[in-house]
Amino acid sequence: MKRFDPRVRLPGFITSLFGEAVWRFDETRKVVYLTFDDGPVPEITPWVLELLRAENIKATFFCVGENVMKYPEIYRQILNDGHSVGNHTYNHWQGLKKGNQEYFSNIEKAGEYIDSDLFRPPHGWLKPSQYHFLKSKFRIIMWDLISCDYDSGLNPESVFKNITDFVRPGSVITFHDSIKAQRNLTEALPKSIGWIKDQGYRFEAIPYNKRIIAGSK
Repeated sequence: MKRFDPRVRLPGFITSLFGEAVWRFDETRKVVYLTFDDGPVPEITPWVLELLRAENIKATFFCVGENVMKYPEIYRQILNDGHSVGNHTYNHWQGLKKGNQEYFSNIEKAGEYIDSDLFRPPHGWLKPSQYHFLKSKFRIIMWDLISCDYDSGLNPESVFKNITDFVRPGSVITFHDSIKAQRNLTEALPKSIGWIKDQGYRFEAIPYNKRIIAGSK
């Protein structure tokens, strides 16, 4: 029997609080959407890109603006490889811990480096007032399944099991191209991709539009 883990798939009463956000795509198509949060960083993002290239997979990267500013060449490679990108704030700020205007300004600052109408809030949490404002500016992308690769208390096999237990048609799957997740990611991601393909799924990137702000880099 598949265990229930509220970290991996949030209960419906929580997802309903952000009802206009995207948690899952068309459940009638055997397609999944790999997403990566918190990069780009030189320690792991190029490895992820190489793997995706070898597997002929397009994914979506929710980038931290400060990292894009530091490593523009890696960000350009994400775009050159045909992946989608989204805004993940400039400093990886959680909305619950910030005032609205300060938080919105941080997102706009990230937008100077990340030309996208997709947004994912770090840790997935927003104040209701932040959510209602941002959904008018961005397409907010949450997740159907978090791998929990960032959890140092898990091993790669546990992360892989999160994927095999919870993936389903239309799943938005979250991994992290971060140093914190590196140990689990490098083992669990290739196995997960192979297993998902064996189940007959296809991978697609989440479509996005450019949201160029005056003065963008």
